[in-house]
Amino acid sequence: MTEAIPFLIQHSYALLFSWVLVEQMGLPIPAIPLLLAAGALTGSGRMDLTLTMGTAVSAVLMADMFWYYLGRYRGSRILKLLCRISLEPDSCVRKTENVFIRHGAQSLLIAKFVPGLNTAAPSLAGIFRMPLLRFMLFGGLGAFLWVATFGGLGYIFSDQLEQIAAYSLRWGRWLVVVLVGSLAAYIFWRYVQRRRFLRRLRISRISPQELMEKINAGDEVMIVDLRQPIDIETLPSKIPGALHMAMEELEKRHQEIPRDRDIVLYCS
Repeated sequence: MTEAIPFLIQHSYALLFSWVLVEQMGLPIPAIPLLLAAGALTGSGRMDLTLTMGTAVSAVLMADMFWYYLGRYRGSRILKLLCRISLEPDSCVRKTENVFIRHGAQSLLIAKFVPGLNTAAPSLAGIFRMPLLRFMLFGGLGAFLWVATFGGLGYIFSDQLEQIAAYSLRWGRWLVVVLVGSLAAYIFWRYVQRRRFLRRLRISRISPQELMEKINAGDEVMIVDLRQPIDIETLPSKIPGALHMAMEELEKRHQEIPRDRDIVLYCS
C-alpha cells in the first residue's frame, strides 16, 4: 500500500483527467474525492495548481461537449437513457428538465453540484438548441466552479486530508470492502424501494389498448396529458380531447378535471 502514493503522484494528471472524464460521462464513479486529493497534493507542492485545474476542467468540458452534441442530434432519447441508469429514473427527466427550463443557461453554473443534473444538463442544452458559444461559456464557468470548490477545499485542508489518507492506508483493503459494501447496500435499498413503488403503481395502470377499448365503447373518460415540454416537442401529437397541464399545475387546476368519470393520467 505504501507504494501506491508515489505511483499516484507520478501519474496524477493522467489519473485525474481519466477519472473526471469517466465520471462526467455518466459512470457512478465519484470524482470529488480525487479532486480533494489533487487539491491536497497541490497544497503540499507535489502538483502544479494551474495544471491541476486545467486538467480537471478540460476533462469536464470534453464530456460536456460529447453530451451536448448527442442531445442536439439525438434529442430526448439521450436524456431518457441517462435517467434510465440513475437511481431515480421515474423522476429524473421531470426534475432535470424543470430546473433547466426555469434557469436556462444559468443552470449550467450549478449543474455539477446537483445529482442528476450533472450529466443531463449538457444534453438538455443540446436538445433546446442552446448556441454553442453560450453553452461553452456557462459550461466552462460551471466546470471551473466545481473543480475550484473541491480542489480548493483539498488545498485548504491538505494537512488533515493527508492524516486521513495515512489512517486509510493502515486499514488497507478492509476500508475498500467497507466502502464498496456500503455503496452496494445503498443501491440495493433504492432498487427495492423502486420495485415496491412500481408494484403499487401497476395496480392502477391501464394500457393504451385498454384505453382505446374504453373510448371506442363510448365510456366517458377524462384524459389528462402531463407530458413535459420536451416530450411534446419530440412528439407534438396528443390524444383527442385530452387536457394538457404540467404536473406542477395539478393542485391549482384540479377543478378543471371532472369527478363524474374515470380519469386517466399519462406523462410519456
